[in-house]
Amino acid sequence: MTTEIQPTATPNERAQAVARAVSLLQAGEIVALPTETVYGLAADALSAEAVVKIFETKGRPRFDPLIVHLPDLSWLEKVAVVEGDARAHIEKLIAAFWPGPLTIVLPRTELVPPIVTAGLATIAIRMSAHPLFAEVVRAFGRPLAAPSANRFGRISPTAASHVAEELSGRIPLIVDGGATEHGIESTVIAVRDGGMAMLRAGPITREELAKFGEIRSRATKLPEAPGQLPAHYRPQTPLVIVNELSEIPVPEGSRYGALLWSSAPFSEAFIESRRLSTTGDLREAAANLFRYLRELDAAGLDFIVVEAVPEEGLGAAIMDRLRRAAHL
Repeated sequence: MTTEIQPTATPNERAQAVARAVSLLQAGEIVALPTETVYGLAADALSAEAVVKIFETKGRPRFDPLIVHLPDLSWLEKVAVVEGDARAHIEKLIAAFWPGPLTIVLPRTELVPPIVTAGLATIAIRMSAHPLFAEVVRAFGRPLAAPSANRFGRISPTAASHVAEELSGRIPLIVDGGATEHGIESTVIAVRDGGMAMLRAGPITREELAKFGEIRSRATKLPEAPGQLPAHYRPQTPLVIVNELSEIPVPEGSRYGALLWSSAPFSEAFIESRRLSTTGDLREAAANLFRYLRELDAAGLDFIVVEAVPEEGLGAAIMDRLRRAAHL
């Protein structure tokens, strides 16, 4: 299969890209699209035959559910059950954070094929704020299932070139919308019992959500939502997290790389180094995280050493990704 990368820099290119993506989706194919978080591998969420191509292309286990992206709010109660006691809570969250990087897990309706939800009685849904993704899903007129557009367990893609590295020859189309804004996947919550369970940290922080009710954390044996497996977002190069780079002695003649949070000078002991943010900005760090991990992973290193970031606000989501990337 030849993979086409469709640019969107001009109005004509954008119109062609949207039309091509919609045509392929209508034909039951999968396409890579930019979202405000990472690039997604999209398919018709109401077609089991189309969705199975996502799992096969990514090598994703069938027990790991997918996020469903809605064209508009009229689809909410077509695919999910909004229960009476939770309705007011959900409506406030939607008004505050949609479209945007918040995924809400709710009971699903029978319209959604079981393969999308990994056989669970719940569905993870959101509305993307990315103008290209929103244009495609509205033109398509049906919900899209769209996990990250990479091989399962690997570093999530934040640029069209990253998708090509992972899936070239395996999908027909990559729509190039430039670098993604947030750089990490959406926050995932479940709304129940008057509160919220945090299932995955992301760009919408715990502090922001706490304004809308009590937040609980819950560990489960099997995923209730994407991104809950202990090993995920992994480079092929071994990775370790430290508080300070000095904690790791670098053997002479070794090829070690560093991903820094602190403002400490780059050390000559590391042959490749990247700094997540030059100003201590966690949002900049999140946007750079997967891109820098991918660059270090491609540098032929023996080891990647990563400085921990503060676990406050968006730092909690960054550390969640790093711990899963380092999991053995």
